Amino acid sequence: MADLYTRLVAHTLFPLHERLKHHTTVAVRREMELSQWWQPEQLHELQVRRLRALLMSANEHVPYYRDLFKQLRFDPMRVDSLDVLRKLPFLTKRDIRANTERLKAKNAQGLVRFNTGGSSGEPLIFFIGNERISHDVAAKWRATRWWGVDIGDPEIVVWGSPIELGTQDRIRQWRDKLLRTKLLPAFEMSSQNLDDFVAEIRGIRPRMLFGYPSALAHIAAHAETNGIRMDDLGIRVAFVTSEKLYDHQRNIIGRVFGCYVANGYGGRDAGFIAHECPKGSMHLTAEDIIVEIVDEAGNSLPHGEAGEIITTHLATRDFPFIRYRTGDVGVLGDRLCTCGRGLPLLKDIQGRTTDFVVAQDGTVMHGLALVYVVRDLPGVKEFKIVQESLDLTRILLVTDEVFQPECEQTIMAGFKRRLGAGVDIEIEHVAVISKEASGKFRYIVSKVASSSLRNSA
Repeated sequence: MADLYTRLVAHTLFPLHERLKHHTTVAVRREMELSQWWQPEQLHELQVRRLRALLMSANEHVPYYRDLFKQLRFDPMRVDSLDVLRKLPFLTKRDIRANTERLKAKNAQGLVRFNTGGSSGEPLIFFIGNERISHDVAAKWRATRWWGVDIGDPEIVVWGSPIELGTQDRIRQWRDKLLRTKLLPAFEMSSQNLDDFVAEIRGIRPRMLFGYPSALAHIAAHAETNGIRMDDLGIRVAFVTSEKLYDHQRNIIGRVFGCYVANGYGGRDAGFIAHECPKGSMHLTAEDIIVEIVDEAGNSLPHGEAGEIITTHLATRDFPFIRYRTGDVGVLGDRLCTCGRGLPLLKDIQGRTTDFVVAQDGTVMHGLALVYVVRDLPGVKEFKIVQESLDLTRILLVTDEVFQPECEQTIMAGFKRRLGAGVDIEIEHVAVISKEASGKFRYIVSKVASSSLRNSA
């Protein structure tokens, strides 16, 4: 049960905070907590109504879509099913970069500039309005409440985004104190900082951890290595997001912190797409987001087949994201969760297209095929695999005294079996492996797979 201060924050302070910012977060969350129990047919009807409203608004207020609909002779007033989306082209990152101003609605309210980290080489700049912010915050809030965590419960956020870390002014610091949120910088993982992070977590005794799985796993491993107990703090859940969650990360986070590990999938651009419930299912935020799965040619795929995830965010009238290519690969489920919610399921998230690798013969495989070769070798502390071309793959290794030289032959032999005997494998021993500018860590990056899988970055 929430303590008195948590109830004060959740029912008074945070609603006041959102009202002052002209956000409708509280009302949206309440509606979502009702609609999550609806039958799939009722949720589908809601999606159709909201899609029609979004497309009509885009046609009236957004120059980019007004011109596009006119060119296609597309009438949004006649939208009566989700299938009409297939008549519209995909929205790519390249499209947004070329039409940023024309994608802004003329009647937009509270537009705020955002950007992605630019892991593909160039940051994506876009804008989010009050409606979108309200719905995204409400979606996350609903999901944390599934785990018995509310706004105002003590929370540790391990994050690395320059946006969050760059706005830690005095007002933001006071707000975080009131909401009992502590932000730790994910890209500063020195031994001294890890000691400090462990001490802060023990001192704050958070009800929830939130952050990158790689960062939380790193902190957990540091605590375990140093014999510091962390499973006695009363942490209910560790919510991880923004990176692929690997099984070994889930295991060590859950073991060390003595809590459930809940996966969250989404992005600053695409929104909060799916969250894991206590029954282990990834529920789509169906009230706000329509998800399609398409093949390399852009054709829709049925449930159960892997393809690129395409999203339409229904709360983006100020800066529409319609049929947005995420560059991620996933699988839709065709069953409902035993938790009783009618929200559809994302059965599998296989990572970004750049998390895949391509063999010399053109075979596309998940990067885990290479990760497993390296991950469990004795003495390997950190690693990163970079597929430069079909003929060259590099591995950066951080090792300790346990690592044996013959392990390099094991790596090369394993990689050649998967990528091809003619592939050059270069191993470089380094003292540290840099994270992305956002603070995220990527075990594998392919400069080949994105073009092979037709990712329009």
